[in-house]
Parts: sequence; structure tokens; C-alpha cells
Amino acid sequence: MLYKMKLNKSPFERIKNGTKTIEFRLYDEKRKQIKVGDQIEFSKLPDLQEKLLVNVLKLYREDTFEKLFKKLYNDEKEIERKVESMHQYYSQEEEKEYGVIGIKIALVK
Repeated sequence: MLYKMKLNKSPFERIKNGTKTIEFRLYDEKRKQIKVGDQIEFSKLPDLQEKLLVNVLKLYREDTFEKLFKKLYNDEKEIERKVESMHQYYSQEEEKEYGVIGIKIALVK
């Protein structure tokens, strides 16, 4: 299955250059559909002209971004920074309502 998502410039470029391999989102209705083996087409904001295709390799599911990042990373300061960063996009109320997901991806060459 192919899913389409929008991404800001910085994470889009990091996926493109291979330094970002996990995309973090709320575990909302759209993300609940995603399975290992699916593909995601990311479109770069604001004009959505540039696109990347990735394969979904693994899914990490948790109640909060903090729990998810503690599962994936060891550096407390990095975990804190990542949680703060995610809360710029998603409220703690949304996080509580939906839970969160980490989508391990690989760029399709």
C-alpha cells in the first residue's frame, strides 16, 4: 500500500541524504493503517513539488514520544530535545489521545 505524507524541508532533506531513518507521527487513523512492507511518498512543504519514496521497514508504537525515544535512544538530553521538538507539531492532548509511532524507513533508490 502507498501512503502520502507532507514533510517540512529539514526532515525531508535528512531523509533524502540518509541521516533520518525514522519518521515520528501521532498514531492517528491514517498511521494505524501503515504496515511493514508498505511505501510512503513524502512531499516537501511548502509547494509539495519534490517527492521521496520510502519503504516501511519497522514500526515502533508507544503511548508518548518520551517513552518512544527512551526505547530508541540512550542520550537523555537528546531524548528531551526530541520530545520538545515533537511538541511543536503535536499537542500533549493529541499525544495522549492517539499515542505515537516511529516508522523506520529506507529510501527507495
